[in-house]
Amino acid sequence: MINNFLIKNSINLASPVLGSTVYKFSDQFFAPALRILHDSEPVFKDGVFDNHGKWMDGWETRRKRVPGNDFLIIKLGKPGKVNQILIDTSFFNGNQPEYASLEGCYTLNKSIEKSSWIKILNKKKLYPNKKHLFKSSTNKTFNFIRLNIFPDGGVARLRLMGDIDLSHEKLSKKQFDLASILNGSKIIACSDEHFGRAENLLSPGKSKNMGNGWETKRRRGPGFDWVIIKLGRSGNIASFEVNTHYFKGNYPSFFTIQGASLASHISVKKIIASSNNWDKLIGNTKLNPNSSLIIKNKLNKNNNLNLIKLNIFPDGGISRFRIYGKATS
Repeated sequence: MINNFLIKNSINLASPVLGSTVYKFSDQFFAPALRILHDSEPVFKDGVFDNHGKWMDGWETRRKRVPGNDFLIIKLGKPGKVNQILIDTSFFNGNQPEYASLEGCYTLNKSIEKSSWIKILNKKKLYPNKKHLFKSSTNKTFNFIRLNIFPDGGVARLRLMGDIDLSHEKLSKKQFDLASILNGSKIIACSDEHFGRAENLLSPGKSKNMGNGWETKRRRGPGFDWVIIKLGRSGNIASFEVNTHYFKGNYPSFFTIQGASLASHISVKKIIASSNNWDKLIGNTKLNPNSSLIIKNKLNKNNNLNLIKLNIFPDGGISRFRIYGKATS
């Protein structure tokens, strides 16, 4: 059933993988602002203290004794449109902000103080130790985001789920990695990601360890695992690269690759339902542990594809997946 699959369809624009970083903040006395952007889930370290007090996995300001509120400004590595906002106060219980709001601007000027800030999220109530998911009130493109907290406190993580806006980037005529998250590609669905997130497949650079790739649970019944990627730009694909770095006893036995070109308005559920019938680009190909395999696309070269499905049999881990080709749009 489609409902058993993981439907995703967004990029965390605040991720350091994209080059996003903290640009400015009002205070970070108890915990540094940069932690709020970490891709890992927040943790709690019982009994751990530093020079300023209890160690907390997030951004935490001191208790405000003057009028006003605390804030931090994030410079996005890639400009984008925010669809949903996740404000996570995990493990902040009694020291979380009472409210939060979000604003954004797009500017190429070095000084953002003169920029016009647009409301993304109106002032919302926050609760202790909870993941708060909100919808964006605008579809405008931003490269700076300001999180306001009222009046002070701690936030474990901030996720800005949306899409990279490629309209500000010149279309390359050369061959490049169409699957890279830096080029706007994203995971829209996968069968399972029990041990490792599917988004890791599209990250730049070699994986850091076994936990930095995509890994599914051990399959105890029939079937196979898969992941569907929506390319940031449609393209003609020349070759694929499948890496199993750090996966030594848990790599897939073999893989296949399929592709399609579908209209952007088609729902993810319909994309999943049709994917078994997509064109085959790579047939059954054996994988090896802790290795890199580059394989040419010989079955469908002039394809102008925007969707790719990687199937692994029967389960296991892949560290990175590259799709080399030329963009057509």
